[in-house]
Amino acid sequence: MTDTPLSLGTRDGLPEALRVLVNEIPRDVWSAHPDFGGMVAFWLDRHMMFRKLLGILETDAKALVGQTISFEEYAPRLSRYGGMFLNELHGHHQIEDTQYFPRLSKLDPRIEAGFALLEADHEAMDGLLHDMAGAANAVLQGGTPERFTDHLIPFHRMLDRHLLDEEDIIVPVILKSGFTG
Repeated sequence: MTDTPLSLGTRDGLPEALRVLVNEIPRDVWSAHPDFGGMVAFWLDRHMMFRKLLGILETDAKALVGQTISFEEYAPRLSRYGGMFLNELHGHHQIEDTQYFPRLSKLDPRIEAGFALLEADHEAMDGLLHDMAGAANAVLQGGTPERFTDHLIPFHRMLDRHLLDEEDIIVPVILKSGFTG
């Protein structure tokens, strides 16, 4: 797969054509919107959970590399938080791709291409998640944590880019349409 300016690994934000709704309903007014609760709050909470779990994985891996945590303390944390992160993110993406994106994309044709972009992100992240799981398993089997850390840092950047872009597409369409699921 060839990287393009809109590929997850290379883009630095949404193109202006896909920012049309977030320009109408910017982030700073979301929480005051009458339809903010429910689905929007749940969606944003899930995204925050992914960010927190990835932060824990990075902090713990750096602590192991810096020898401020023992392997005996680190291994169960990596297994617990790594497994939770991988399983929850994979499930989240499956639900979005099969349930929410097809329905949300019909609510405003101006951002329909944004959902194709988000699905392409999910496909790109599938391979990265697989690699990250392999690197985590290697650490748990006695390998060095540097390989795992080398996967976490770029993955964190790409996940954050994806989550920000997804929020900028999905939250305004939900707020504008009153979509409840």
